[in-house]
Amino acid sequence: MDAALPFVITVEQAESGERLDRVLAARVPSVSRATFQRWVEEGRVSVDGAAARVSAKVRTGQRIDVSPGPPPSSDALPQDIPLVILFEDADLLVVDKPAGLVVHPAAGHADGTLVNAILHHTRIEDEGAQPRPGIVHRLDKDTSGVMVIAKTVRAREVLVRAFAAHDLERMYLAIAVGAPPDVMTLDTLHARHPTDRKRFTTKTTRGKRAVTHLRVRERLHGAALVECRLETGRTHQIRVHIADAGFALLGDPVYGKPPRDPRLRAAATTLARQALHAQLLAFAHPISGEPLRFETPPPSDFITALKALCD
Repeated sequence: MDAALPFVITVEQAESGERLDRVLAARVPSVSRATFQRWVEEGRVSVDGAAARVSAKVRTGQRIDVSPGPPPSSDALPQDIPLVILFEDADLLVVDKPAGLVVHPAAGHADGTLVNAILHHTRIEDEGAQPRPGIVHRLDKDTSGVMVIAKTVRAREVLVRAFAAHDLERMYLAIAVGAPPDVMTLDTLHARHPTDRKRFTTKTTRGKRAVTHLRVRERLHGAALVECRLETGRTHQIRVHIADAGFALLGDPVYGKPPRDPRLRAAATTLARQALHAQLLAFAHPISGEPLRFETPPPSDFITALKALCD
């Protein structure tokens, strides 16, 4: 569901007896529990048509209506940070994001982000009213690859709907430790980890559906080069799916472990990030409808790790 638009949740049996704010945060992991608590206090959440309380315990079958509040405005400032531009017109900017670049300002990263670079490079329509000007999807800090930015309000609205409906093509390259099968589809639930709020998990009885299609491109020493095609787009989706399937990404500090094998350990140390690259993004232009397709090769650190593991 798009957490920027009003939505409805029906309480499932497994959720009966849980606090309202916990249920909401588990169902919509893209929104923090604190934000849901604020929306409840502002009267934006009702249960069976009545005003809700944050600590209220929900019951099976109850209807929860949520009318999200407006996002906080952005106070990001322009910064002269280099961008690798793949495409630009009046509505869109497509870039090849390097690993190590945070997408938008957040706790611990007040500036030096992709948003700061975008604001220096171009004008984003109605930027003051957006918490993350131009951003319609994101890549993790240490994931490299193709990203599209919306320069106009209309382009942003159309692209947000396209991402929500999964009406586009996305393909990533990853180095997975171990020997995954030649072809594998992971179709799971996806939710925030119950004890570590920085992680996500597929080992849950409720959450959003997540689907990743994997295909091994090349067998490596103790690992494999894997093509990952997303049918859905959840936070950390590929990292979680591959790790929970028993094949964590090389160098992933959150979902993986340091390899025992000396060659793998050396490659992971040199890479110093998860081996994940967003190679392909294809979608219809939000205004003209023209089909657009952007593909970029993995950066040098990824290639170095790959070569180090070639038998």
